[in-house]
Amino acid sequence: MLSGKESMVSHFVLHSTVRRFPLRGAWMPVLVLLALVACAMPSQAQYSADQPTGGTPQTGLPAYLKNAGIAQNLNRKLPLSAQFINSSGKTVAFGQYFGKRPIVLAEVYFNCGMLCPQVLHGAADSLKQTGLKAGKDYDVVVASFDPQDTSQQAAQEKQRFLNWLGDPSAASGVHFLTGTQPSIDALTGATGFHYVRVPGPDGKLDQFAHSSVIMVATPDGRLSKYFSGIEYAPRDLRLAMVDASDHKIGTATDLFLLYCCNYNPTSGKYTVAILRVLGLAGCVTILIVLGMFYLLTRKPKGRNFPPSSPTATA
Repeated sequence: MLSGKESMVSHFVLHSTVRRFPLRGAWMPVLVLLALVACAMPSQAQYSADQPTGGTPQTGLPAYLKNAGIAQNLNRKLPLSAQFINSSGKTVAFGQYFGKRPIVLAEVYFNCGMLCPQVLHGAADSLKQTGLKAGKDYDVVVASFDPQDTSQQAAQEKQRFLNWLGDPSAASGVHFLTGTQPSIDALTGATGFHYVRVPGPDGKLDQFAHSSVIMVATPDGRLSKYFSGIEYAPRDLRLAMVDASDHKIGTATDLFLLYCCNYNPTSGKYTVAILRVLGLAGCVTILIVLGMFYLLTRKPKGRNFPPSSPTATA
């Protein structure tokens, strides 16, 4: 950016030059070049002055946050024998929610006031748009990784999730769990979900740094897909559940999209498989050509014309 004084000087020089030498012939590109140089040099100087003159910029996360990432353990078997407590206060085996339908899994803690509610709200909003129904096509399992969370809190969070989902009848397919540290460690270790305690506003170590992610697991308890962030594309989530169910749910359109798309673990999205689409297009083209060749080479059926009457002679 030019300062006021520099702008006035540049304008005066350019105006004086224009009055002495009309803008025609070879002078036009020269003046344009001079104007560009006059504007660019102060801008570059201003940019350089604003940058640090020594050392390297501080990049990356604090040391304690580097252990709060996510490792995608695709196809890893979940700890189905681990014991948790459901929102009704009953001790249950984690594996009792598996066996029939794919599972949408989230790991949060119920005292979280920022990220966890956004993860659950994003999951509910996306599931609502998939066209599939909890308890019929899939189940939702939300497990707390804070051993101090209670079943009463789990019941409150479950009700809030059902409100976001907009389907109170889906309660039988939505499960909120708490657990002891050994069970929590077994689950987070299997899913690759890492978290660390951090101080809250009051200085107490009652907060957690963690990733925002939901997962899809197969009915037999294996991790199938990961979706990071707080907003999840309904189409991708639906395809993930159809894929995890071994195509036992979904429509013919879902199967067609699964054939034409590949899941990208890095982005957590389904992208078009170019080679598959080209192969499918090639097959369709060959069928069309064969059909046209058959129609063009087929002999026309003879037509039965009525016998002509003999012509009268004079």
